Amino acid sequence: MIEVGDMAPDFALPSDGGDVVRLSELRGTRVVLFFYPKDDTSGCTKEACGFRDAMPTISLLNATVLGVSPDPVRSHERFRDKYDLNFPLLADEDHVVAEMYGAWGLKKLYGREYTGVIRSTFVIGADGRIEQAYRKVRPAGHAEEVLADLGA
Repeated sequence: MIEVGDMAPDFALPSDGGDVVRLSELRGTRVVLFFYPKDDTSGCTKEACGFRDAMPTISLLNATVLGVSPDPVRSHERFRDKYDLNFPLLADEDHVVAEMYGAWGLKKLYGREYTGVIRSTFVIGADGRIEQAYRKVRPAGHAEEVLADLGA
């Protein structure tokens, strides 16, 4: 399990912008890395739009946002366009990155158990270390919580 103070595991994932995003290439900038279950669902939309609306302040704090889900790039493109999302959405189709961050595991819904994304967010410092870890995130108000911890 990734903990505050640990080095953030590096990764390279395809993005909705058509390029590959490598965490190591963002060194020198704080990164808000949030894992969400599925594009265009109610909770995920609420969370993503919260970060969209917070992006002007996040940018002023020398930070960037990356959203990660197991959805394919094409799904991310539709989600981005529908809600005017202003940060990259990364396709972790085989959920390897989610597993590295402890954001993949057993979930329960209506008495049924299955594996999937456990909504989680990590603030990664400019030095590549985990500054903050949020687990089992509630979408409503989460972006504001992250903003406060970033120093806004």
